[in-house]
This record gives sequence, structure tokens and C-alpha cells, in this order.
Amino acid sequence: MVNTTVDESTNPTTEQTDHTDPSSTSLDSTTHHATSLPTTVAPLTTTTTTTITPTTTTAPTTTIPPTTTTAPTTTIPPTTTITPTTTITPTTTIPPTTTIPPTTTIPPTTTTAPTTTITTAPPATTPLMCNNGGIELNGVCICPDEWTGETCSHENVCNGAELDGFKFPRTPIGWFAYSEDKCSVGTSGAGKPRASARCSLTDGVPSFSPPRVFQCDQTLSDIKQNLTGAADLETLASSTQILTSSPDELTAENVTAAAQITNTLLLSANASESVRAAAVATVSQLLNSTVPDNAENNDATQDLTLTLDQLSVNLSLGSSQAQVVQPNLVVQSAQIQAADSRGVQFTSFTGTSGSFVADRVRLNSNASELVVENGFIAEALVFIRFPSGGRQKPSNLSLGFVLYQNDRFFPSRIYKRGRATVRVLSASVRGQERQVVPRHVEMQFRPALMTGFLLHDFSCVFWNYSLQDWSTDGCSKGDASDGVLSCFCNHTTNFAALWSFRQKYEYAEALDVLSIVGLSFSILGLVVTIFHHVKENFQKKSCERQSNLNSQLALLCIYVSLLAFIITFLSGVQNAGRAAPRGPNEVPPSGEHVEPDGGPCTAVAALLHFFLLATFSWNGVYGTQLVLLVRSMRRTLPPCWTPLSVALGWGLEHGKGSLLTDELKLMSRNASVCERPAAQR
Repeated sequence: MVNTTVDESTNPTTEQTDHTDPSSTSLDSTTHHATSLPTTVAPLTTTTTTTITPTTTTAPTTTIPPTTTTAPTTTIPPTTTITPTTTITPTTTIPPTTTIPPTTTIPPTTTTAPTTTITTAPPATTPLMCNNGGIELNGVCICPDEWTGETCSHENVCNGAELDGFKFPRTPIGWFAYSEDKCSVGTSGAGKPRASARCSLTDGVPSFSPPRVFQCDQTLSDIKQNLTGAADLETLASSTQILTSSPDELTAENVTAAAQITNTLLLSANASESVRAAAVATVSQLLNSTVPDNAENNDATQDLTLTLDQLSVNLSLGSSQAQVVQPNLVVQSAQIQAADSRGVQFTSFTGTSGSFVADRVRLNSNASELVVENGFIAEALVFIRFPSGGRQKPSNLSLGFVLYQNDRFFPSRIYKRGRATVRVLSASVRGQERQVVPRHVEMQFRPALMTGFLLHDFSCVFWNYSLQDWSTDGCSKGDASDGVLSCFCNHTTNFAALWSFRQKYEYAEALDVLSIVGLSFSILGLVVTIFHHVKENFQKKSCERQSNLNSQLALLCIYVSLLAFIITFLSGVQNAGRAAPRGPNEVPPSGEHVEPDGGPCTAVAALLHFFLLATFSWNGVYGTQLVLLVRSMRRTLPPCWTPLSVALGWGLEHGKGSLLTDELKLMSRNASVCERPAAQR
């Protein structure tokens, strides 16, 4: 826009230019004002156009009509100024109603450049790139234990180091590392690590704690005896941890002794934070043991679960939150004000290894509803909602959560786990008032399905210490969408989702196509063969047909039985059975579900068996006919051969092998018995 100012004494009509809408300013409007002025003002239009050329973004190709010339004696009054800073920006557009005089041309270069256009479209989304061995799943990076972050790009480990002469490997934060140096042969602890150290954050930097050295001649029995004395609890706890560092080598007696030692250490009033961490690490290792269950072992592990529940409530007495996370066990504790919290959510997120890492365990002490954070996939969580209103005064709540990697400490007589992995999640709430008893408890579990299996059904249960088994009292199950099992209970205790799976049969699509196409050609060929065989051999003269009846009948039966087998196979091979609807909340008997046969599968299997055996039998009958004809040098078979061959080919499938052998022997010895007159028999 060009702002032209003229002295009012010279031409009062120039005030109209100041009130012109900037968005409607155009070359046409400028020309109109210039022609309405007296003759002495005409040079103003020409001079203005010439002055704009070097300072505006309008292309210099704009031409001036030849009739407009600059008079040499005409000067611009001093009061008339042209603001040099006024430019026409590329974003100024000409309204559709504005017309441009024919003498004025605007070259294509005056259009708005693409670089100055402001677009409101969202930027193109780039695919999620998971680094350092991360796996992309549903738009989320599932990270290894050593890495964390949205794209698995932040380290979560203590790098390998040498402390006090012991070398320790790379270890995730929160876990214990064992030295590469082992106890020498000849000691009771031969092959066991000589020291242990825990990786923890010190001033925000991952580093190992001072190593705890193990006495290689020490055994679990020695540690158990020293518990009653004034021995150093930290030394006993670290020694027990090192002695159980190889769960596959533990016996039932070792598991029982280690469980009893750990139980005593956790209940000790003098146990420090490091003692509790070492004891929890020992329990985590015992969960990987493979020893069979026995009464003494079960009693020790049951007592240990009760102690862990008590530890989870008391762990944070000196702070608002506290946690101990080991590969197979998580103990989380928190202190909150009941009046300030609507609910609490404890969540454990998924990693590539399935182990628990401190960075993937979260506690929300003021949650209004169950929510999974964006960028994470939860493998186990529990949401506890407190009653709203009705409290007389604020009350302190002690919350405790224990998450077990498996149900090793919860042996069931009802449910046979098999190959299923069942996580157990314990929740405990303690307060001064009865009004703070949880009103609603909701849980979610994500089972780790094995390759080639599908979820069949599940049940929501809790561990009943009186029954020493799982129970469904007070619990109900929700849906199982997106591979997540939802459970609801009206109390807090040790929860689990017991699930059963069924095998998923999948075959390569190319094999299915090949089978269908190939067998379709077989069916077509057999149908054509049967029609041709019937037309050529069963529609001739009676004497000729009678002479070849046995041989042609055997061939026809071979064709028919083989055709029936192929048709039955194609119609019944895809009968995989439909998934059963979700049943009531009852404890399943086993982790592996075998679908009972409703009838169709049995019928298909029986027909396939019958037609395949019939095909083999008729081939045997036809071969026997040829043998008899060659040996007897006759053109026809005995008259009794036809009913005998039909009985062998179709009616005597079971045990026909021995019967056919006996008949062949009889026929070979007496080839002409059936042809002799009755008086000679």
C-alpha cells in the first residue's frame, strides 16, 4: 500500500486516501484518485509509480502507459511525502472484485512464493525407531533391561567395573551383580561368586555399592545357626544371597533353609535397608528354583509370603515411598493421607526380557481411575479406590504391593499350571479407621502367551491361606480385550489371574492353496475315470461284462474309495472348532485346555480311516485277482470270488490283514473249489 499525504490547503480531497481499507488497496484505486485531481497533481501519480519500483516487491516489469509523462516544470509540493518503508508484501492478495487496468501487467513472478505460505496441516509422522535392541509393539518401544526412554536411548545400568580386586559385569540399576571371581575347588562354596555389589543411583549417577565378600566355606546351615547370635546381619544376608545365586543347583532342603533364613532376616528389628535388599534378592532367586513341592518347603514359602506382605507395608515408614526391585520380585511401599487421595495405582510395565526393573515400576498415590500412561504397555497393575466422604478426620494409610514373577510360592492342588506363567500381585492397606477400607479393587494382567497358542479362558482368584489354595470368593472377572485380563475384587490380598490356553493351528497359506488345487485336479480326474470306466465296462454285452466283472468291480471300488477319501479330507480338514464362550469365574483345572470333540471331528476321522483302508484293501484284492488268474491260467475267477472280494474290500476293515492272508492261502490251494459241482463236493 502507498500512503500519499498532500497538504490540505492544496487539495482537501486527499483525505480520502487515509481512510481507505488497506486490504482493498490496488493499482486501480490509485489511478482513480490521480485522475480526479487537478492537472497540476497528475505528475504525482507518475512520480509515485516510479519511486515504488526500487523499494517494493512488485516486479519491475510493470509498464507505464505512454500517455502518462513527467512534466519537467512540475514539482511535488513540500508537504507531499511518500513513505519509503511502505512495501507490498507477497502475502497481500488482490480481492476478486478488484480489477487491474489493461495497461498494467503483473508477471507470474509476483504471485505468493510457496515458502511464504503458512500451512496448518500437521507434520508428517515418522515411524518409531527403537534403539539398542528395543522392539516396537503397538506404537510403543519395548526396551531391554539396560535401556529406558521412549526410544530406548537412555542407559539404565552400571557399567562393568573392578572394585576391591573383584570384577563386576554390566548390571541394571537396582539389581545385584556377582563377581567374575569364583570360589576355588575344594571349598563348600566351590563355583560360587566371591563377592556381590548392588547397582544404585548415587547423586543421580549409576554406581556400584561397596562389595560384600563371601566366605567360601560357609553353608546355609552355618548361616541358619548364626542367626540366633550377634552375627553381622549384612554378612549373613549377602552370604545367603550368593549361596542361592544358582537356582538350578538348589535342592529342596536348600530352598527351605534359604526361605527360613530370609524370613528371619526380614522380621528382624535390626535389619537395615541393605539387609532387606539382599533378602529380597534371595527371594527373587528362589522363585527360579525347580525343586518339587513338599510340605516343609511349602510351609516355609507360605510364611515368607506373609512376611513380604508385612514388609511391603512397613518399608516406607521413614519416607513417603520406598521400593526394592529385583528380576523376579517387586516390593513397593507408600504412606499417604486418605483424605487427600481418591485412589492408588501400582503398575509394572513390560520389557523385552520379562524381568522387573525399577525404572518400569510406577506408583500413583492419587489416581481417580485406572489409566495406563502413553508410551508404555502394562504387564500387571492394581488400582485401589477409597470411599469418598464419610471420614471423621484425616487418616494415614500404609500401602504395600508385592509382585511375584510366578506362582512358585503358591502351589495349588486345584490348578495345574503346566507351561503357563502366572504372576501374583499382592496388595495390602492398613489405616487407623475402618472407613478407609478399599471400596473397589481393579487389576489387570497381561499373560505371556507362547508361540502357537491362544487364550481360552481365565479366572480371577486370590490366595486363601485357610484353604492353602486359590479361591474366587469376592472376585469377578471382566473382559479379555487386547490380551489384557481384567479382574475386580472387594478386598485386598494376593491376587492372580489363572488362565488356560489352547493350541492355535496355523499352516502356510501356500500349502493350503497347493493342497486345494492339487486335490481338486485329483477329484476331477477320478470323476472322469469313474464315468469312463462305467461306460466302457458295465454297459457292454452281458457275457463279456460277466467275464471281466470281478476285475472291473475292483478297479471301480478303488476309484470310489479314493475319491471319497479326498472329498472327506477337503471338507473336514479345516474343522478347527470355535472358541468356547467365556465361562463363569471358576478356577480352571489346568493351564492347557483341550477342546472336547463335539462329534464332527470324530466322524471325519472315522471316515478318513475307513476310506483309506478301503483303498488299500481294494488294491490288495485287485492284486490277488491277478495272481490267481496267472497261477490258474484261467480267464475267469471262481464264482464265489465276487462276494468274497466285496466283503474284504468294504466290510471287514478291522483285522482284515490276517483274514486276507488266510483266504489267499485257501484260494491258492483250491483254486477250482468254487467251480466243482455240488455232487462232487
